[in-house]
Amino acid sequence: MIVGIEGEVVYKEPTILHIKVGGLTYEVQVSLNCSAQIDKKQVSLYIKQILREDANLLFGFLDREEKALFEALLKINGVGPKVALAICSTFKPETFAKIVESKDVAMLKRVPGIGPKAANRILVELGDISFLQNQSSNVAIDNEAYQKAIMALESLGFKKDAIMKALKNETGSVEELIKIALKKLQRL
Repeated sequence: MIVGIEGEVVYKEPTILHIKVGGLTYEVQVSLNCSAQIDKKQVSLYIKQILREDANLLFGFLDREEKALFEALLKINGVGPKVALAICSTFKPETFAKIVESKDVAMLKRVPGIGPKAANRILVELGDISFLQNQSSNVAIDNEAYQKAIMALESLGFKKDAIMKALKNETGSVEELIKIALKKLQRL
């Protein structure tokens, strides 16, 4: 399972990036919000991989909050990756959380592909918006070292929640953070 990708952007469309990693080039679908923030050749993205019979799709995110929103939306019956990505393109996670809190059907209907029924279903099923609150309250993951350490530990099979607890209030390089987390995770 691919959980992160770091490489050179060799092609860019509004919602598609081609990222060269080593000798391979991957096609990654991104939201318009994510695409607008990418202005350099080198990029590091969190990835949600969706495997289907006929496709291996990669969806990229610059921050964990947007990825958490995307994953929460996919759990809703009738919401696929295309609609989830359209929501991520239309709203930032913080704005979407406010829409869910206020049950604003009219705002949600602005997303292409979402009608009144789908908007109501999404608002009902996402009534508990803890998926966003947990992301921002555990650890501020703006730090690149944290991002890389978390991706490395996830690739080793550790659960995200356990990693976040282990790294809470810790600082250091990627290697130092991984060592600290491994020591704490071994005790659990």
